[in-house]
Amino acid sequence: MLFDYILLALSISWASALQAYKDGDKVDVFVNKVGPYFNPHETYHYFSLPVCRPEKIQHKSLTLGEVLDGDRMAYSQYEIHFKMDEKNRELCELTLNEKELYQLREAIEELYYFEMVADELTMRSFVGRFEEHSFLAVPHIHEIFLYTHIHFEFTYNYDKIVSANVTTRQDEATKLNEEAPQTLKYFYSISWKPTEYDPIKRSSLLKDYSFFPKSLEIHWLSIINSVILVSLLMAFVVVILARVLRSDFSRYNKADDEEDFGDDDNGWKIIHTDVFRFPKLKSLFCSIIGVGTQLLSIGTGIIVMALLGMFKAHRHGSINTAAILLYALTSCVAGYVSSSYYRKFQGTNWVANIVLTSSLFTAPCFIVWSIVNSVHWWNGSTQALPFTTILLLGFIWMMIGLPLTVVGGIMGKNTSGDFDAPCRTKNIAREIPIQPWYRNTMCHMVFGGFLPFSAVSVELYYIFATAWGREVYTLYGVLMLVFVIELSVSACVGVALTYFQLSSEDYRWWWRSIFSAGSTGIFVFIYAIFFFVRRSNMSGIVQTVEFFGYSMLTCFAFFLALGTVSFFASLKFIRYIYVNLKMD
Repeated sequence: MLFDYILLALSISWASALQAYKDGDKVDVFVNKVGPYFNPHETYHYFSLPVCRPEKIQHKSLTLGEVLDGDRMAYSQYEIHFKMDEKNRELCELTLNEKELYQLREAIEELYYFEMVADELTMRSFVGRFEEHSFLAVPHIHEIFLYTHIHFEFTYNYDKIVSANVTTRQDEATKLNEEAPQTLKYFYSISWKPTEYDPIKRSSLLKDYSFFPKSLEIHWLSIINSVILVSLLMAFVVVILARVLRSDFSRYNKADDEEDFGDDDNGWKIIHTDVFRFPKLKSLFCSIIGVGTQLLSIGTGIIVMALLGMFKAHRHGSINTAAILLYALTSCVAGYVSSSYYRKFQGTNWVANIVLTSSLFTAPCFIVWSIVNSVHWWNGSTQALPFTTILLLGFIWMMIGLPLTVVGGIMGKNTSGDFDAPCRTKNIAREIPIQPWYRNTMCHMVFGGFLPFSAVSVELYYIFATAWGREVYTLYGVLMLVFVIELSVSACVGVALTYFQLSSEDYRWWWRSIFSAGSTGIFVFIYAIFFFVRRSNMSGIVQTVEFFGYSMLTCFAFFLALGTVSFFASLKFIRYIYVNLKMD
């Protein structure tokens, strides 16, 4: 049953939504939610406003993706029949008291829109409008109008509905009084139009009326500019580093068979007996690279699924569902990588390592979600998850995610061997020379985080505009390209900074390699603040808490994923240079 439910939640084939109708068949219209236009994640139930409602409200059963998207569909009173037009049909008559009148006026002033669904097709329009007369006029006039007459426009092809839309007209709006009571009458009209569909050309059958911006424009110029700059940067780093290494190998690999080096020797060769000394906090270190590898797998999986057309472009719920399931299914990756390196580092507390790995990202996610969900619940938002959905998500983690983490940990422990270091490690650590200020951890984090951020900064705006705005992101091929560039830059920056650190005879590279590229998350959070203040019109406690809560969680994911890439690249680089170094 759970498996069928999950498949239903991930079902995104629009063809299956095209229900066949006969002339006169009833078309169910569901009222869904309302909310401020500029706060996309602040939504409330449609019937939270004083509008026409049936005597007994009946809700439609929803998939997991729809629930995560904040949908709360209920059957409406609209009587709509296939191919049957209606004109000025009365829906109901309401008398508003003072509280209801104030609620409607406030909603219209905050640019509330409503959302309806007919045959899996979404329809949206504004609740009303307001007019602000000149501020120089005396007295100042502020008028609010409610749309009490809506028009349903359906397009059909033979026995199937291919588009649906609702429209309102300014001349059919009712002015709301400043004092109660006020009696309102609601009307609706229906029009049906046929359309042609050429199955040979395979033209788009489903039409989407652009109440929200339809899609992002292709920004190839910015992407090409970013790709060229980043490619040149990586080429310079690789070429310069290769020349420096060639010079180092030529100098270090001269006829020198002595085990100890003279006073004139310096650089990364002299610390060969300390460079593979295991890091402090082994369990935490291994958990970070384990969860980071898991997040990289999830990101790759989501982009590949998007390229295959497995998501609804206008719905975030399907992506959220895929991310949750991928996180649970890839938990074995985190357990395996973490346990494998914990074994290599000669760790002994296996249970603590598995528990830390399973909770390193899950615990912050749960804390942030609890705060955000509580704020939504307190304000009556539909973004607050029902108790049954919470139980389902907990069940997925307890029965899939956690067991797979344990299984991966057992496999990693039993299959990995000892750490194969090309150099012996002495029992007594070498004293580290005093480092100049520009080689401390903070400077490395600034440099190591800024370059990967600059590689993704162009695309970051479009991602934020999609996640926190009204845009629809469809350029998944570009996203894959930027994803590859981001990983490449993180690896190059990690290698370069690790080389500079070792050249200054500082062998504490383990944690530094993670913080170098992982600090990109700090720059992403700074950009998130800039986006919220300067690039969006979001406001209110509900939207603000959700934005900054999930932005911090996203930046933490950046830290884990890119820090892992930087570490693996640095480890590969260090193995390479010391394997090619002549030593006794």
